Amino acid sequence: MSWRAALGRWWGIVLKEFLQLRRDRITFGMIVGLPIVQLTLFGYAINSDPKQMPTAVVMADHSEFTRSYVAAMRNSDYFRVVGELPDEVRARAALARGDVLFVLNVPAGFTRSLLRGERPALLVEADATDPMATSVALAAVQQLAESVADKDLRGALAPLAGGKPAFEVRVHRLYNPEGNTQFNTVPGLMGVILTMTMVMMTGLAMTRERERGTMENLLATPVRPIEVMTGKIVPYVAIGLVQASIILLAARYVFGVPFAGSLLAVYVSALVFIAANLAVGITLSSLAQNQLQAMQLTMFYFLPNMLLSGFMFPFQGMPGWAQIIGSALPLTHFNRLIRGILLKGNGWAELWPNIWPLLLFTALVMLVAVRFYRRTLD
Repeated sequence: MSWRAALGRWWGIVLKEFLQLRRDRITFGMIVGLPIVQLTLFGYAINSDPKQMPTAVVMADHSEFTRSYVAAMRNSDYFRVVGELPDEVRARAALARGDVLFVLNVPAGFTRSLLRGERPALLVEADATDPMATSVALAAVQQLAESVADKDLRGALAPLAGGKPAFEVRVHRLYNPEGNTQFNTVPGLMGVILTMTMVMMTGLAMTRERERGTMENLLATPVRPIEVMTGKIVPYVAIGLVQASIILLAARYVFGVPFAGSLLAVYVSALVFIAANLAVGITLSSLAQNQLQAMQLTMFYFLPNMLLSGFMFPFQGMPGWAQIIGSALPLTHFNRLIRGILLKGNGWAELWPNIWPLLLFTALVMLVAVRFYRRTLD
């Protein structure tokens, strides 16, 4: 009989645990939601071989040969020609902003030099801040030249295609000419570390007050929700700036990451990004009933930031729906900001398109946090 009694007691504990899980909707949602999110992201959104990457053309020579090469780029899987730019200055600005990843420069007199057998060259400039995103595509540009020569240099022009290539394609890797992956990864780590620590620390702030029983003291005071939120955020801002400084020093003096931009721009961008993540942490803290739920919500938020921000996998290789989701996440914009400042030397004009989404995100999330802030313990 004793073993039956022990089994009954054990089964009672099992049923009790299942009942608690059923009542804990956030935990139950994580049990179902995390596998679905991971399967969706890894199965559909992640692609280490990006295709259809935005490409611009600076066309100083219009002929059937140059148009044929542009058409070959369009027909390839790697390049998506988005338009023609008037000059090299506009092309460099588009690369600096991240509007395009490649620029094809066709020099004046290209066709005349080609017909004379002088082996002219086309120039392909690439934003090489992320070597993994551009390396495979750049390996294909010379093959496109050979296919165009085989197609167009026939008949009386056939002798031009014999022997050496009739023309060559020169590749210029901007911002990271040696393809050093540390130049791309280490600046991105600043955003990853700040996201993880800021959201996690503030995500536990309100729930810690509730579990320790000190929430009653806050509720007894005439403090407004926005005052509580901002008051809890400010100390962590200083912590985030200290972390950013440590990472910045390590990037420069340990990993040799170039510093082409403004130190002020780095700290302004970091400050806006820290505020966005602290707002998320406070919001999750307001939604969660306890610290365990706050940790679960933090991980649920952290996962898509890691996978869809362009930190681990090329952003341009993701499908359109994944890029839309990634563009709504703060880490995506901060990665572009910090890499643009350090590697490209971007100024405020190039940084603003990624700063205002962070400001808007922070404002919207703070409104949600205030909306869900509990004025009572119920």
